[in-house]
Amino acid sequence: MRKSTKQRQTYETSIDVSLNLDAQAPVSIDTGVGFFDHMLTLFASHGRFSLEVKADGDLHIDSHHTVEDVGIVIGQLFKEALGDKVGINRYGTAYVPMDEALGFVSLDISGRPYLVLDAEFTNETLGNFDTELVREFLQAFMVHAGITLHARVLYGINTHHKIEAIFKALGQALSQAIKINPEIKGVNSTKGLLE
Repeated sequence: MRKSTKQRQTYETSIDVSLNLDAQAPVSIDTGVGFFDHMLTLFASHGRFSLEVKADGDLHIDSHHTVEDVGIVIGQLFKEALGDKVGINRYGTAYVPMDEALGFVSLDISGRPYLVLDAEFTNETLGNFDTELVREFLQAFMVHAGITLHARVLYGINTHHKIEAIFKALGQALSQAIKINPEIKGVNSTKGLLE
């Protein structure tokens, strides 16, 4: 099975994460940042993979270090769990409506990290989550996973709905990209490797 577990300790955060790409449960998220927990739960549930996260961070400062470091670890685990990437589709694209908002994600598990994020969040905070941390999470995740990631909110009003549409679309796009396709022989690249 394609799975990986990691512990990461710094002076700012203590993080334990387990990932299983070939199981849908359990999904258990506890970072101390309620809105972020909600988004990661949606991300894993719509991605159809098992994700367990326990994070203790310096939330007395703010939620930046916790969100960024969780993104780093989840990205590292995706890279480890995918291994040589033999047989995966590699690409994934999803549009997700969330009430009045429409989110879009298209990605390539290419080994070449790159982020394009086109989204505006009028509400600066949701609980103890600063909405600018959406970019920080995506940046940390895609760099450490080796993913080219394009994310966009095409339209919407409610900040919660906009961010939720992105996280759900990210999960769905990843679900497509990590799927083993029996029609693909070796890796899905004319170069013969993805890195």
